[in-house]
Amino acid sequence: MSTVRVALADDERMVRTALRVILDAEPDLEVVGEAATGAEAVSVVRQLRPDVVLMDVRMPEIDGIRATEQILSTMDEPPRIVVVTTFENDSYVYDALRAGAAGFLLKRAGADELVQAVRLVARSDSLLFPAAVRSLAAEYGRREAVTAPPWVARLTGREAEVLRLMATGLTNAEIAGRMGVGPATTKTHVAAVLGKIGARDRTQAVIAAYESGFISPG
Repeated sequence: MSTVRVALADDERMVRTALRVILDAEPDLEVVGEAATGAEAVSVVRQLRPDVVLMDVRMPEIDGIRATEQILSTMDEPPRIVVVTTFENDSYVYDALRAGAAGFLLKRAGADELVQAVRLVARSDSLLFPAAVRSLAAEYGRREAVTAPPWVARLTGREAEVLRLMATGLTNAEIAGRMGVGPATTKTHVAAVLGKIGARDRTQAVIAAYESGFISPG
């Protein structure tokens, strides 16, 4: 297994230290850099090019949402960004997901949960905490058009089914088993869904599905 390179962005040194101790104890994870402000996070990520960034939402200079936007819009191969937050039911978290974050993690999460979250987003194979994303979409999601966006009509029946299963947090292997197809076929369907929606990853696709009304948060 290749090593996942991680950068930490949080204005509290003790939080960064705790995260580093947990992650560096794993043989497949390595913390390669730290940042105490949003602006510093952008600089560190551009310089070190980690695979995953753990990004605090509220930081000095620029917040985690703006830092996420800047990283994702200015790098050809940006890292996967996980928002680290105190409150999961927070409009800041939803705005960060809309900005391109791959998921979020609560600061009170245990060590095992943290490690698995980093591995999960590094694989890009599943949606991080799908129930929480659904809850956020129900509270803060907003439809940007009265009619369904054009991509809805472009989805095939199989692709529509894949999108709905993606929203439940299933991995490619689990989707393949549910649909009775091979993993390679599922991977092709997922790529087609992302392409038609114009989404960076699964999280963005699922948020688009909720906001368009294609999937109901309820």
